[in-house]
Amino acid sequence: MPYFLSILVSAFLAVHLTAAASHALQVTGLRNPAGVLVDPVTDAYYISNENGGASDHDNNGFITKLDRNGKMINLKFIEGGQPSVTLDAPKGLAIVDKVLYVSDIDKVRGFELASGRPLGGIDLTGFPVDFLTGLATDGEGVLYISDSGADTIFKVNLREGGRPQILVKNKELAGPHGLAVHPTTGALIVVSWNAGKILEVSPSGAIRVLFSNSFFNSHFGNLTGVDFDSYGNMYVSDFSQGKIMRIDSRLRIQTIAEFLTTPAGLAIDRQNHVILVPYLSGNVAEINGLGREKRREKK
Repeated sequence: MPYFLSILVSAFLAVHLTAAASHALQVTGLRNPAGVLVDPVTDAYYISNENGGASDHDNNGFITKLDRNGKMINLKFIEGGQPSVTLDAPKGLAIVDKVLYVSDIDKVRGFELASGRPLGGIDLTGFPVDFLTGLATDGEGVLYISDSGADTIFKVNLREGGRPQILVKNKELAGPHGLAVHPTTGALIVVSWNAGKILEVSPSGAIRVLFSNSFFNSHFGNLTGVDFDSYGNMYVSDFSQGKIMRIDSRLRIQTIAEFLTTPAGLAIDRQNHVILVPYLSGNVAEINGLGREKRREKK
């Protein structure tokens, strides 16, 4: 990222994401970072790096590992091209039962969380997979996978055989990109790349539109990431409009950061109340405090 853009990004995040200064930092040395993940068990952060084109089968993608303070543990904790490792252009990340799952163009690969050693991934060979992006888990062994190119969301119960099934395939998904499971309700939330929609998908695959652009009201562009804080607020990243938005339980929208350079996926560290945002073309990621909500006093 050019120096003046780096300063601009940090300035706007500092203004809008006011919190403990100790949590405001920038992670450098990345290469086309697309996704981030918080592991609340080990207090580690993970960042997926495409390191090239989003659809390039070049086996040079890598996963970066940080500690809870944003300190670099290993820039290339998992690296494509190393012995027995294939990783082309990783995006979505999720952890289930000490396995790190990574969406990689048309495959979901699995790696041992502790060592980064490659394990078996998710077998999607029986499906017409196009362009995999988001991953999310419900914390009970179920993994959700979004296929942005095929307007499909897969569901895999990894504790019951790990056989994938199509949860929903519908053009209304409009290029489903980021996924998140609401920490309280368990609802699957989907943000779309093609139409700037925010959707809720039921366990049966029924779609409910939470937000959709219209002729008179166009909130969103190309949405990439979504996650929740410990208060139940939703956060979404808008790649094309360069914004991060917070949506509260009453579905009120607030822009908390803007003029950003290609914000990709995002993640919330709910224990420390900080947000992680990678900038795909900027080759950096930001870690910032979110600030504590002010409670209204009862009269």
